[in-house]
Amino acid sequence: MKGLISPRIDAINKNRFFFLLWVFPLYIALQPRHYRPRKDAPMLALDFNAKSAGKPTIAGQIEAQLRHDILHGILAPGGKLNLDKLRISMDVGLSPLREAVTRLVTEGLIEAEAQRGYTVAPISVANLDEVCALRLELEPYALRKSIENGGLEWEAAVMGALHRLNKTDRVPGDPVSLANWEAANNAFHLTLIERCDMPLLIKMYKSLVSMNDRYRHIYLRAVAVQRDVIDEHTAIAQAAVERRADDAAALLARHIERSTSNLRLLISDDLPAAPL
Repeated sequence: MKGLISPRIDAINKNRFFFLLWVFPLYIALQPRHYRPRKDAPMLALDFNAKSAGKPTIAGQIEAQLRHDILHGILAPGGKLNLDKLRISMDVGLSPLREAVTRLVTEGLIEAEAQRGYTVAPISVANLDEVCALRLELEPYALRKSIENGGLEWEAAVMGALHRLNKTDRVPGDPVSLANWEAANNAFHLTLIERCDMPLLIKMYKSLVSMNDRYRHIYLRAVAVQRDVIDEHTAIAQAAVERRADDAAALLARHIERSTSNLRLLISDDLPAAPL
């Protein structure tokens, strides 16, 4: 932690950061039901489109399953979707299936073409670079707004999400640990920016993260992370709760660039330069 705390932080802010970084996570650690996922069961994937309360609709359940299958490469990029076959294999009605597919078209994971039906959105190096470029525009800006708007509750939420993420193992080739880590990682990044109080921006962010996660799920399942993401996440969170907006935005941008660069090195030989 040496060198991370700004010398300009006064004693009050240091005490507050001490509470957020050590006391609050200790309290969280004592809540095993919520912050210590069982090793034999994955956490539910963070579904950005899930309703906050109430039983999910049939269309919502179909949407969640299709999204999972697309993000994890079970439904191949560029593959044609035959709704009749899907309806039979999923044992669902055509109406809720169409509703679910339409939602995923809006999200950018499925493409619709007149007279040709539906296809799973293709992937390419150009698409990955575009997703990265858009994230670099949106996320640092959203983080700045969160720092401006967020109060002590937001600070505590950021440090709690960081603690859970840092305590969640990511074991290459282990679907359970990968699902747990992915959920914790998405929760941390969303918590950072959610107090931007801009619903449209959050919606665009969620769509971009889904597209980005698709590459990670397909290509990084059996690859160990070669950099210290714990330090990266900790530095971002600390700058955010210390209200060092410029530092926090720069650290987040660097984190996104590093993640994309590492991913690009792994997949560039396998992907076309542009969507086919």
